[in-house]
Amino acid sequence: MGFLSRIRRLISGQPPITGGIDVYAPVSGEIVAIEKVPDVVFAEKIVGDGIAIAPKGKQIVAPIDGTIGKIFETNHAFSIESPQGLELFVHFGVGTVELRGNGFTRLAEEGQQVKAGDPILEFDLDYLKEHVESLLTPVVLANMEDIQGLDKRHGSIEAGKDVIFSVQL
Repeated sequence: MGFLSRIRRLISGQPPITGGIDVYAPVSGEIVAIEKVPDVVFAEKIVGDGIAIAPKGKQIVAPIDGTIGKIFETNHAFSIESPQGLELFVHFGVGTVELRGNGFTRLAEEGQQVKAGDPILEFDLDYLKEHVESLLTPVVLANMEDIQGLDKRHGSIEAGKDVIFSVQL
């Protein structure tokens, strides 16, 4: 566990974490290696490590219990922080920021407390398929300096129900 995470946990009085913290699928689909995202910021893990999802369905849900940090004005991405100090970033597709919010509907607000599986954003998959370079949706840990290990999963997943990776602090 990183120094900052230890300090946060001590100040908040949280008990030590044993085992891993499960992160659930924010969108249904198929897990893809983060390195396959056609955006160097994600593929080279500049933002953080994680996985990508080839999405299906119409909703993006909270991948963990926590507080929504930032929802981008264009509703294509958001950050969320867990009580344990995990900082996750979910970014739908590549090129979606240029759509200026078209194809997305916000269902939650910044600062809102959510549980894993709570709806955050809704998307129009058919519209997005026509207008963006890639639908691959990165889910990354932004504070990798606080992480000891990441156990990534593979295969088909259902939003809010299947674990995409487990984090060891």
